[in-house]
Amino acid sequence: MNSTILGLDREKVSGLKESLNELLANFQVYYQNLRGLHWNIKGKSFFELHVKFEELYTDSQEKIDMIAERILTLEGTPLHTFKDYMDLSAVPVGKDVSNDRESVELIVNSLIILIEIERKILSQSADADDEGTNAMMSDFVSEQEKTVWMLKSWLA
Repeated sequence: MNSTILGLDREKVSGLKESLNELLANFQVYYQNLRGLHWNIKGKSFFELHVKFEELYTDSQEKIDMIAERILTLEGTPLHTFKDYMDLSAVPVGKDVSNDRESVELIVNSLIILIEIERKILSQSADADDEGTNAMMSDFVSEQEKTVWMLKSWLA
């Protein structure tokens, strides 16, 4: 077996690195959406959502760094251009969104996309015996599922 420095199968890790870069691209678009929502939110929910959006983008910034560092740990190169992010991202760009309901719906829909990618990575990391990536994705999924539930409750 051709192994990485971590003792993982290099071929299985190759696809994993691609999927992690896909996740990175989607997180970058999600992060930028959150910044815009934080800056542009208007209406009666301003104070509540302004703080919540900052909490979410701060968390996303940490996750972006974790994903990039995991790609490096797996001997890959994290994507780092906006062109790459836009080419790979399925998360919609939230341009000129300032309405509270539309903002929260954008976040929920984006998180659902992120969770789908993370679940794919969970399967790949399990197949590669990559516990480091597996644990990280598992933590991301459980936290984001709770956030989706809370935001959907806010929308109800």
